[in-house]
Amino acid sequence: MQSRWLCAALLACAAAFLPAQSSYSAPVQVLHLDDVVRLALNKNPEAQSALHTVKALEHHVLQAAALPDPSVAVGWAGNPAPFSIMSRDASSYRGATISEQFPARGKLKLQGEMASKDVEAAKADYGIVCRRVAADLKAAFYDYFYFDKAIQATNQNKALLEKLSAIAEAQYRVGQSSQQDVLRSQVEISMLIEKLTMLQLQRDTAQARINAFLQQPVDTPLPPAEEIQPTPLRFTLDELSALAAKNDTAVQRDQAMIDKQHLGVALAQKQYRPDIGVSYMFQQRADQPDMNGLTVSVTIPVFYKAKQRPAVAEATENMLSAEKARENRLNEVQFELRQQYLALKAAERLMSLYRTGIVPQSSLALESSMSAYQVGKTDFLSLLTNFKTVLDYQSNYFRQLADYKTAIARIESLTGVEIASPEPAAISVQQSTGKGF
Repeated sequence: MQSRWLCAALLACAAAFLPAQSSYSAPVQVLHLDDVVRLALNKNPEAQSALHTVKALEHHVLQAAALPDPSVAVGWAGNPAPFSIMSRDASSYRGATISEQFPARGKLKLQGEMASKDVEAAKADYGIVCRRVAADLKAAFYDYFYFDKAIQATNQNKALLEKLSAIAEAQYRVGQSSQQDVLRSQVEISMLIEKLTMLQLQRDTAQARINAFLQQPVDTPLPPAEEIQPTPLRFTLDELSALAAKNDTAVQRDQAMIDKQHLGVALAQKQYRPDIGVSYMFQQRADQPDMNGLTVSVTIPVFYKAKQRPAVAEATENMLSAEKARENRLNEVQFELRQQYLALKAAERLMSLYRTGIVPQSSLALESSMSAYQVGKTDFLSLLTNFKTVLDYQSNYFRQLADYKTAIARIESLTGVEIASPEPAAISVQQSTGKGF
């Protein structure tokens, strides 16, 4: 009777954790990935800092293209008393002068365009932060999901082993089992307790990491993660490479800096052109008509060998530096993309292997060993080993699922599109109002 109960319990436990038949019943309140990403982007101080930098630079564009402030001067000559005029002295006067500097044509426009490129670069920096935060948070979320699954499987394994240990002990008392079976089952229970301790620590770490992204106390309890499923990849590696080269925010930032430095070269070349100053003067004199005067001044770049020429060389070097930085980032993007793509494909193959091969085969081996155990053709240790194998591979499946989804998140942060959705859509890094759980 005990053997029949044992076989039924083992089969039920193994079937409960098969990937193709998983029936995990989540609580009503679950942790939704989209919600935590929105909340994290709304609260992340680094993202908020980058956003304020964008807004600050937007205000700088008009300033960069504006004329210099005019200057006003007032004065008098003759009497020591302020603004007084000596009578019968034609050289005594009081007056005011207003002056304005007009940079050579095109300088202000170039300065405004360079400021606009700073805004583009800052927006790209904001996108870098948002994509990195989203990818890191998703990785923490998928780890959190995996550890929940692993703890669930281990707890059920432990509960069953405790029952098996009780049965083995009862059989040992009546001489139907050996003491080794009892001791082995107790050792396995202790090992599972140790495993549960480590899994709980890792789950708490993943939970703390999510809380840190959400800017709340790291020990804040979180509900279980929502169920995740593998989603097919819609792009080839070559297509992903093209998307990454076009949409990677770091590449976009470097391109904005290249454009800025091109403008900087043009601005440095315009420094050879003289600026014009205009001054208007008004004077009052005793017993004389009021006087009006206009002065026009022109800067002469006589020190061009020490100023303008080195400025052009400096701007050119900055432009070349920006171009090389973009080339370097493109190389880094291709390496990161290929690395994540290979990780994704490896996890995909392992998931398929576990789902269609290893887990079903291990389940058949478990069923065979249970049948043999009923008729006394195998020992308790063999039965226990086969059972552990099924549950270990089930846990490995969810580990690969988490790694698969993490690799997708990393690739999406590089390409800027949802690569595993039915229809690719651009990933937004704009602020939105987050919803609670």
